[in-house]
Amino acid sequence: MRLLIIGANGQLGWELGKRGHQKGFDTVCVDLPEFNITDQAQVLDQVKMSAPNMVINASAYTAVDKAESESELAFAVNEKGPSYLADACAAHGIPMVHVSTDYVFSGEKDSSYLETDSISPMGVYGQSKADGENAVRRRLKSHIIIRTAWLYGVNGRNFVKTMLKLGKDRETIRVVADQHGCPTYAGDLADAIIAISGQVGSGLKGKWGTYHYCGKGHTTWHGFAKAIFEMAKSLVSLKVQHVEPISTGAYPTPAKRPANSVLDCSRIQTEFGIRNRPWKESLAEMLKILLDD
Repeated sequence: MRLLIIGANGQLGWELGKRGHQKGFDTVCVDLPEFNITDQAQVLDQVKMSAPNMVINASAYTAVDKAESESELAFAVNEKGPSYLADACAAHGIPMVHVSTDYVFSGEKDSSYLETDSISPMGVYGQSKADGENAVRRRLKSHIIIRTAWLYGVNGRNFVKTMLKLGKDRETIRVVADQHGCPTYAGDLADAIIAISGQVGSGLKGKWGTYHYCGKGHTTWHGFAKAIFEMAKSLVSLKVQHVEPISTGAYPTPAKRPANSVLDCSRIQTEFGIRNRPWKESLAEMLKILLDD
């Protein structure tokens, strides 16, 4: 079974390429600068030339704050790109997995978000991802949209790596403690997507639609940071002694963040048998890979 992986240089795309190959899939991995998802002709040519059994779109414009001043680029990558991919897939009868985000929600709900909850993005990034989801739904029946949150991995830039860098240089680090979410290891999400792709390739069809996948359990950014330092201290020398909790208001950003990014992942387990690992278990695995060279 051949997988065409878009955004292969990102933290999720990198894991998809590596783990897909390890599991025996024929993987075609593309990304900038050779492949540009905002170039419609190039998208059509790549899908036709690769002739995949499944397209996985892991590409995205993810600079949440910069998106407020670079809205044209954000929408080009997050809305137009997926629409071009969906059109190409529809033309050749190919199903697609499209990765989306918790930022399509406002974060105002008191409990975990279901796939059926109304979307209400607060900023340019979230709106561009919401529009990308809708573009895929309109153009391609055989689609699976997977929303995730608080993604981190061995490859690429993310919160875990930022905390480790700061932890080597500072004794006290101030971290937001009133935003809640589920840390998600890119390796776990890649395994879930590959497992779903295999099920679809084996003829398990008809379960198209939107799903949530993230690490099991939830915390705050402050709690996440404390866990990172606690686990990493046996693997690397750290200067940090105190992790100070602060409010969102004490750390203003151009784009507003959801206060609640907790996603309910029961549907993906029911439909595909995909179980999410406890987030601390996954974090420990990632840190060992990253730091135990």
